[in-house]
Amino acid sequence: MAPRKPARCVALIYDAKLPYDVKVMTGVAAYLRRRASPWNVYIEESALHQQRLPDLARWHGDGILADLDDSRVASQVLASGIPTVAFGSGYGWYQPSSGIPYIYSDQRAVAHLIADHLLERGFRRFAYFGYRRSPITGFSAERAVAFGQRVRSAGCPLWMRLGPYENHRQWESLQGRLRAWLESLPKPVGLMAANDKAARQVLEACRAGGIRVPEEIAVVGVDNDEMLCQLCNPPLSSVEQDAKRIGFQAAALLDRMMAGAKPRRLKYVIVPEGLKVRRSSDIIAVEDENVAAALALIRSNASSGIKVDDVVAQVAISRSQLERSFKAVVGRTIHDEIRRVRLEQAKRLLLETPLPVKQIAVRCGFRTVQHLTAIFREFEGVAPATFRRQRAL
Repeated sequence: MAPRKPARCVALIYDAKLPYDVKVMTGVAAYLRRRASPWNVYIEESALHQQRLPDLARWHGDGILADLDDSRVASQVLASGIPTVAFGSGYGWYQPSSGIPYIYSDQRAVAHLIADHLLERGFRRFAYFGYRRSPITGFSAERAVAFGQRVRSAGCPLWMRLGPYENHRQWESLQGRLRAWLESLPKPVGLMAANDKAARQVLEACRAGGIRVPEEIAVVGVDNDEMLCQLCNPPLSSVEQDAKRIGFQAAALLDRMMAGAKPRRLKYVIVPEGLKVRRSSDIIAVEDENVAAALALIRSNASSGIKVDDVVAQVAISRSQLERSFKAVVGRTIHDEIRRVRLEQAKRLLLETPLPVKQIAVRCGFRTVQHLTAIFREFEGVAPATFRRQRAL
């Protein structure tokens, strides 16, 4: 009987106070549950800047998975020479010259999800609230650029405000300036916040200023911190970045590196999982009452097989007039909007339920599973089953 190989020793260096980092570690745990043999894991459960790391130069570990958003942590990890995979929200003190692979969210896709959501809700004015550029806020800068490009390509204006990442000591004065900026914005406006923390600041400023959410300002954050989103008033819509997949992929890559393999590339980008719509953006901001009524009908009845004729029958204007108004306001035909809503519902069921594709097709109003597959290939580039498999841990 061959001797049993000793378990690998791995240091997991992350910020236990950040929901994003905790979700990354949830993905690491999911990977470890699939391994035949466990890792011996070193964990420091505190904020990143407070961590008491082992002497990595003398630590006889096999691998490191680290958030490099702290300069002290990054310098020790980079100097250790131990196989390492890095992750983080803003790249921090990551150095590409180190040869360490870095796994991160597709910030462009995150911003586009929010822009498209707000555009679909009928907003034609937009705002972005985020953070001034620093080593740990690169995510905010990337999201701001991508959000601006998306809404401007739709012919819409954008107002932007950037504040400090840490503002506990200046909360009241910063809130006052934020409130004044929000009051100055033309209404209604769709606002993207850099993350859920920034979105909470916006919601607090709106409450203090008597600004109605989502009627005057619709707010969407990033990270989908479930507790924070539910504690907000109103509950906050937010993008789930799929940090769990980042953790899973990081652990799998580190495993291969500890076995002697070299990473194929230095940057790995993970697309977001989706957008969780809650009350803070759950509104149709369309001044044309007929178009607003048509949109509401489509969202409520797309899965029941509603057709263009059904929508027209419920709106008190001619088909040609409604079609023209709808295309001018929404940017799509009524038929295309019905198809888009059905597709979004199918994607949600694929990711959130174990239902067979055939049942999902029926539930979402597609004629056949072949019809669903054809639409999926047209818009997502893959079949529904492949889409589900690619997004599953």
